[in-house]
Amino acid sequence: MPGSEAPHHPVPLHEAARRLLAGWQAPDREQDRVRRFMLDFLADHPDGASRSCQAGHLVASAVVLDPTGTRVLLTRHPAHGLWIELGGHLEPNDATVAAAALREALEESGIPGLHLDPTPVDLEVFPDDCPPGRPSRHLDVRFRATAPAASQPVRSNESLDLAWSDITNLPAPLGSPYAAASTAPRSTCTPGSSWL
Repeated sequence: MPGSEAPHHPVPLHEAARRLLAGWQAPDREQDRVRRFMLDFLADHPDGASRSCQAGHLVASAVVLDPTGTRVLLTRHPAHGLWIELGGHLEPNDATVAAAALREALEESGIPGLHLDPTPVDLEVFPDDCPPGRPSRHLDVRFRATAPAASQPVRSNESLDLAWSDITNLPAPLGSPYAAASTAPRSTCTPGSSWL
């Protein structure tokens, strides 16, 4: 009977993240180990997609490249002064982890029209005090985004600086090994890392 279909309910962000990670084809064994850790973490922490999860939580980031792929947009993080890719916490209104990465990239770059590939390029787990003074960890799902030609970034109040950098001559101190936007994604997590 027309109009009697069940209303569409969006998939909760936690479940969307679990599905994304379960279906992601890791490029190597190390990335698959990190992927499996994240899946186990989400299974053990129903609030693992929320910053309120003190044991750790998912975050989303975007390596923003210019159309030529030769420059990457980096932000200098105010808490530790390192140059990193754009990204941050998942918010309740984010439908997916990719949507969170795009929202963060748009907010932090001020560049309209970013195109984000919804397939992750890298996963990383790293320590973070979140909230400040309370050790936790971030489970970062990274995506690749491309800015429109002649894009001019606009620094937000979430950054000390924001700049395009040639991927062969990155600024120091660099906070993320993936900020170089290499074509061979890798994680800084090493086997036996206490964060996994």
